[in-house]
Amino acid sequence: MQDNEANRFTARAARYARVGVNVGGVAARIAGARLTGAKGAGEGNARALASALGGLKGPMMKVAQMMATIPDILPPEYVEELQKLQNEAPPMGAAFVKRRMQGELGPDWQKRFAAFDLHPAAAASLGQVHRARALDGTMLACKLQYPDMASAVEADLKQLEILFAMHRRMNPAIDTRDIVKEISERVREELDYTREACHAALYKEILRDRREVRVPGIHRDLSTRRLLTMDWLDGRKLLDFTRHPQEIRNRIGAAMFNAWWVPFIHYAVIHGDPHFGNYAVFDEGGEPGGINLLDYGCIRIFRAGFIDGVRELYTGFLTHDFERTVHAYEIWGFKGLSREIVEILNVWAKFMYGPLLDDRVRTVADGVSPAQYGRKEAFTVHQALRKKGGVRVPQEFVFMDRAAVGLGGAYLHLGAKLNFYRLFNEALADFDRKTVERRQAEALARAGLPPPA
Repeated sequence: MQDNEANRFTARAARYARVGVNVGGVAARIAGARLTGAKGAGEGNARALASALGGLKGPMMKVAQMMATIPDILPPEYVEELQKLQNEAPPMGAAFVKRRMQGELGPDWQKRFAAFDLHPAAAASLGQVHRARALDGTMLACKLQYPDMASAVEADLKQLEILFAMHRRMNPAIDTRDIVKEISERVREELDYTREACHAALYKEILRDRREVRVPGIHRDLSTRRLLTMDWLDGRKLLDFTRHPQEIRNRIGAAMFNAWWVPFIHYAVIHGDPHFGNYAVFDEGGEPGGINLLDYGCIRIFRAGFIDGVRELYTGFLTHDFERTVHAYEIWGFKGLSREIVEILNVWAKFMYGPLLDDRVRTVADGVSPAQYGRKEAFTVHQALRKKGGVRVPQEFVFMDRAAVGLGGAYLHLGAKLNFYRLFNEALADFDRKTVERRQAEALARAGLPPPA
């Protein structure tokens, strides 16, 4: 079977027209309101933008979700509307699913399953998941991509460049050029389900000794570039546990911590989309035992040396060594930093590192709601940076920051109270860059992934 869809000019042109009209119209409204100083226009413009993006399956909706999780890159009213787009894409119908499956596995595709539910169990921005049963009885999750996504990606990312260019002119505190580049590269990767299968295999390898985290196995004989077939992992939604006893919420929170920080510190790899919808809680012995880690499209693989910056900044804060914090930002790719700029960046960094520096049981942000997590600090930083001429965010830094914000929000939704300091120091205890380089190289090779660029 042909394993890729052409990035067709006709499909791309149609997408340009559809997205361009929607986004361009909203952009004109935003610019007009800004020029005229119209009060109360923000909420209406935000709803219009959410409506324009939410009606479009594919990367533009995915990008909207990403933008909503980066603190203060958009006004609060925009964030509130864009967050509503999570998991609200209308599903493909049964007849359409049959045609898509035939295109991926051939005319006799149904004979390769003992059962296949044509109605999706879940639908999102780039595809939808169907429950199935393998010929040997194994329960399966089949993630099927929507059609013409390659064309949609290129059309939508052009519109993304327009949106961010407008943002740079209106809010020069942060130079977003590398943010656009990073989001573009990650969204393109998410379309390749063959790569996602390798990502899942990578996490299976990394977390093989962590009983509290489950990673689905991949069925490569039933997978293609646009169809990913995995083990079905039974579990309940994370948000179903917000009123459970504190001990249970803490157990789930500790599993989430290890699922994110252990791959990052030991292998220089992060799950770049730790939205609470990508976790499910499994039962063990009749009670919640840990988490299923779901969706491996947005995985960021770093240079092993990038983790040196994490340790340097942490140690700099612990020992009040300002020069070490400067060195950390330089490791991450920040350039031309003055002392004043570093002090401003440290306001945000100390907020993010705060729980890891505090040797006590606590929430990830005491007294802060999930919707407001990081907003106040990000606003303070943006205002200060604007006065000092702004800063360019390095590409490699983007998803670490965004994922950490998403993880913090998930902790707050759950209401977990942990000693983050001890958990972090346990993970950091045997850190050595050469060891990380060796571990990463071996794990990537076994998973069939190339080394980081």
